[in-house]
Amino acid sequence: MNKNTFETALGAFVLIVAVIFLILSYRMSNVSSGSGFTILADFSGIGGLKAGDSVQISGVKIGTVSDVSLNTETYLARVSMDIDDNIQIPDDTAALISSESLLGGRYMLLEPGASETYLEDGGRVIYTQAPQNLEQLLGQFIFSVQDSKGEDTSSDDQFPEDQDL
Repeated sequence: MNKNTFETALGAFVLIVAVIFLILSYRMSNVSSGSGFTILADFSGIGGLKAGDSVQISGVKIGTVSDVSLNTETYLARVSMDIDDNIQIPDDTAALISSESLLGGRYMLLEPGASETYLEDGGRVIYTQAPQNLEQLLGQFIFSVQDSKGEDTSSDDQFPEDQDL
């Protein structure tokens, strides 16, 4: 009988701890209640950006990416962002897709402009920049190094001071 009471108390303790962790994880996840406004931006490429990624200004999260779709008229990637109500975004703001780290992970970076008119719900960010493709940049670097070595190695007079030895 004593053993059953101990097991019941231990089970209740485990359930209470699980509920506490569930509540804490919900609070820490910054789940928005849906209040705010939506803005749009079109990009030539999104490089792995997906719904749920954060939208930031100066490293501070001000919203989330709510949807990524294809604009069938322009064939550009259309990104919808839900922005907090208390944030005003100037209409000359630039949107850039940035990397969180070298291992991956993307977020939307907004660089506010100086305009005194602000984007409304459904407004569109005009100035956008697609993310840099790391593989493409490395390929260009490797080929440029090979080209420069290929041009210089044909000459035997690269180091004339070494010939005196």
